[in-house]
Amino acid sequence: MPPPSARSRSDLAERTITFSTDAPIGVFDSGIGGLSVLRHVRALLPAERLLYFADSGFSPYGEKPETVIVERVLAIAAFLLSFNVKAIVVACNTATAAAIAALRATYPGLHVVGVEPGLKPAASLTKTGTVGVLATHATLASDKFQKLQQQTAESTGTQFLSQACNGLADQIEKGELNSRETAMLVESYVAPLLRQQADTLVLGCTHYPFVQSLIAKIAADAGRSVTLVDTGEPVARQLQRLLSQHDLLRAGAPSGLLSAYTTGSRTSLSSAFRLLLGLEVSAEEVAITLDNA
Repeated sequence: MPPPSARSRSDLAERTITFSTDAPIGVFDSGIGGLSVLRHVRALLPAERLLYFADSGFSPYGEKPETVIVERVLAIAAFLLSFNVKAIVVACNTATAAAIAALRATYPGLHVVGVEPGLKPAASLTKTGTVGVLATHATLASDKFQKLQQQTAESTGTQFLSQACNGLADQIEKGELNSRETAMLVESYVAPLLRQQADTLVLGCTHYPFVQSLIAKIAADAGRSVTLVDTGEPVARQLQRLLSQHDLLRAGAPSGLLSAYTTGSRTSLSSAFRLLLGLEVSAEEVAITLDNA
């Protein structure tokens, strides 16, 4: 399916958006990381029709300029709105930090849920008072994250140790969840946090829950026990509250309706569904063009 043109994006932004309970929910990420959020949405809202979009042809977002991420997110939202989605889940920490404000401003009538690192839950869980935050460089450098970290640190007295995990999302995109290279990469990011007495680690990228077992093993091998904070379930609950508030929850038996689109390889995305969620999904390749491209 061709993406909306720049003109049609403008039309979408200007028109009054109306919603149907039977309309799908759009979930998107820079790649396959958002599947960690999608699985919680499917579990909590089994009657809903879901549409997943992986911008794998343009990933990773973590090292892209913020202005480019904003343009990308707005273009993807326009594509999803061409399916008359009733809500959009920005299942990407980097995209949320960089672009969710612009997305809400562009489509003020749209129901939008984003993800952000779970600093507040982590602060309530830590025993040592030290929390490590694993995220992309773009997430950690964003104003949104900086403000959240400062506010949480001041209100709880928690020390947050930020760790940019360059290359980790790429490894997960390739399906290398347990390879030696991935293990070495994760250890290089996690070990310094453990040495600084972090007993709670925030998974600040939706890709990272897929290597939770690897992180836990590295901590165990170091003789440490850590609590991992994944925000996928809270995001699903927030989506449920939002849809309920606007009387948009779809009733009935589990729909099982799930469509998938990608700017990368459809074979790779279908394989990711199979490997990570145990689902057989036939993905479709599409092109998303920026307005200034």
